Amino acid sequence: MEIVLKILFVAATSYLIGSIPSSYCMGKLLKGIDLREHGSGNLGAANTYRVLGLKAAIPVLLFDIGKGFVAVHYLSRLGGPGTGFALLAALVVVVGHNYSVFVRFSGGKGVGATAGAFLALAPQAVAMCFVLWIVALLATRIVSVASMASAACLPASIPIANRLFGARVHYSITALAIGAAVIVFVKHRSNIVRLKNGTEKKIF
Repeated sequence: MEIVLKILFVAATSYLIGSIPSSYCMGKLLKGIDLREHGSGNLGAANTYRVLGLKAAIPVLLFDIGKGFVAVHYLSRLGGPGTGFALLAALVVVVGHNYSVFVRFSGGKGVGATAGAFLALAPQAVAMCFVLWIVALLATRIVSVASMASAACLPASIPIANRLFGARVHYSITALAIGAAVIVFVKHRSNIVRLKNGTEKKIF
């Protein structure tokens, strides 16, 4: 019974933290607008940048990364030691970000929250993916391309980081990374359609 309560506690708190809609709050705070009705309609850092500018987008991105990190690095430990609770927190915090209870189960596309969660689980792999994200963004000027490219490379980056840096990341985290990449691609369905049609907007 105790383990069930711990699972429920970690899942519930991680979901609620993930559900905090930082971009929505920023839109209301700065201009009194709902970002779901402006730009791409997505509650994420990229759309915050398009509508509100860089000074608003940076804290939104940092907050989204931070909530993923906090859920995995700190909240999961309240459940107990081991990888299981960390994996649970990582999955649920991303679900909370994508389907927030505070904004009628809408949300972002999970990139920032995923980066924060895996920053706690596999920091070297995330660093490698961040470099790829920067390179892809500079090459294409399209955030969705950079985000999907880095998400796709995350599962492969974990064993590579293990070998290069001597990191000891459990194989189950690689499995979760595959699931996280799938979620990112699913949430980018509309972007993929626009990329095929040549109508995806460049960020700068």
